[in-house]
Amino acid sequence: MTAAPGTPPLADVRVIDLSTVLAGPNCARYLADFGADVVKVEHPDGDSLRRMAWRDPRDGEGLWWKLVNRNKRVVALDLKAPDDLDVLLRLVDEAHVLVENFRPGTLERLGLGPDVLLARNPRLVVTRVTGFGQDGPYAGRPGFATVAEAMSGFAALNGEPDGPPLPPPIALTDEVTGLAAAFATLVALHSGVGQVVDVNLLESLLQLMGPLPSLWAVAGEQQPRLGAGLPYTVPRGTYRCADGGWIAVSTSSDSVATRVLALLGVADDERFTSFAGRAEHRAELEALMTGWCAARTRDEAVAALAEADAAVGPVLDMAELAADPHVTARAAITPVGDTPMQGLLARLSATPGVLRWEGRRLDADGDAVRRDGWSPSPSG
Repeated sequence: MTAAPGTPPLADVRVIDLSTVLAGPNCARYLADFGADVVKVEHPDGDSLRRMAWRDPRDGEGLWWKLVNRNKRVVALDLKAPDDLDVLLRLVDEAHVLVENFRPGTLERLGLGPDVLLARNPRLVVTRVTGFGQDGPYAGRPGFATVAEAMSGFAALNGEPDGPPLPPPIALTDEVTGLAAAFATLVALHSGVGQVVDVNLLESLLQLMGPLPSLWAVAGEQQPRLGAGLPYTVPRGTYRCADGGWIAVSTSSDSVATRVLALLGVADDERFTSFAGRAEHRAELEALMTGWCAARTRDEAVAALAEADAAVGPVLDMAELAADPHVTARAAITPVGDTPMQGLLARLSATPGVLRWEGRRLDADGDAVRRDGWSPSPSG
């Protein structure tokens, strides 16, 4: 599959999205953003994501739905009804990818197991997104991001030293797993071999733990919970300034640490001249950093650290992010339809992705899909 210059790179890829809520639909969304023709199949009652969390006050539709299911055609099918199942199977015959996130065994009970699908279409990539994978002792458990965040080691690291372990306040695991599933799906497509792709929440988030599993295995050590701190980078974290604003600072390289220490007036202090020394004297150095920031406004602190070529940024909320000149210049938040949301994940110079429409109303493309299948391909 080779796209012509200027054509979205996945324009010749057909994807059936049978998944619900976040991780699976995110996988299909990333494919759709780069041109894949994605048909989102919902139960006639609608995906629960339409009703989750915040609604657009203009039309009552869920904002999660509009983002996660953008660029997709939508059709409502009851897979237990023979006529609707036949519509799906006709789509399968000409599809390249099918994404689902039922519990293991559910697809098989619907008569749509990988053996059935691959017998009909030997080139099909069946991407299966679950909480724990297709096998193993926990395979049958329901998959929720919070559980993966607890079991992957993430929550144990997150929070203040004397506080409880904390899962993240965003759908971190669902977003990471969507990216992992999209990557794995494209790898399988590139292979040219019809196959099953097994992606799960737990192992996707585990990838973000870096060398921590190795650290435990070879040295018997565990990273402690340090709030925003890292055991090997001091100072590192968020710091409150004189005007109540906050900044984030990292000194994860010796050269940056040297410049920050100079600003703090302790560049020659032997306690702080190495990573090990800074970690050993964490409390003293963090106190210096905290005091330095408390004596300056956020803008003053950012300007001084930036002039010293240190790693610094203001802590922005969504209102500030929307007005930030760099975010605006890059169109990192951009209208899709008439709803502002995140732009494309990456820019391709010759075959860019394209944002065509936000998540559509229930069964918006149902008549055309039931009648014509994959044809005609949508134009926007």
